[in-house]
Amino acid sequence: MAIIDNLKWRYATKKFDASRTLSDKQLLTLKEAFNLTALSYGLQTLKLVIVSDKNVREKLVTVSYGQRQVADASHLFILCIQNEINDKDVDQHFDKVKALRNTPDSILEPFKSQMKSTIENMTADKKAVWATKQAYIALGNLMTVCAVEEIDCCPMEGFIPAEMDKALKLTKYGLSSVLLLPVGFRAKNDMFADFKKVRKSLSETVIEL
Repeated sequence: MAIIDNLKWRYATKKFDASRTLSDKQLLTLKEAFNLTALSYGLQTLKLVIVSDKNVREKLVTVSYGQRQVADASHLFILCIQNEINDKDVDQHFDKVKALRNTPDSILEPFKSQMKSTIENMTADKKAVWATKQAYIALGNLMTVCAVEEIDCCPMEGFIPAEMDKALKLTKYGLSSVLLLPVGFRAKNDMFADFKKVRKSLSETVIEL
């Protein structure tokens, strides 16, 4: 399908076919898409936690307000932010830049120092908001790639992050969950699959100057 047709095809899947599972290739495509998401400064202060075990996911339905997508999808993607963002993240990023591009320190250091200063001047709350915004960018990217690959998904904010973190022991990894994305294949009897998309016209949503 052409990209616009793919985007028309996708919808927030309410009922997944629990018998179907993503192939290893499909799963790898989504992992790589997440890793290639365009993020602020190029820093990757996000982690993608993938839960495949259905028994584990069944226990997460309660902290997701009873939404069955969490358990019935092929996999549950959890977009998480780091609890700490600091100089170490900046140093690691620029070490990779230098190694891959052979960029001299004389060029990298001014930008590196400016980035560190910006992050140091952020409060913990501001860092969390900033990182969460990056998670939404990654979510959008994953949803588009899912549409292109004809993989169904359902973006979800409706869950209790603190309980999700506790259930999966995410603090052990220094992470906090912010978004969910169950991925898999729509059930044949999901009535929402046949609903017409409700959108404003382009003239109402696009302003050309």
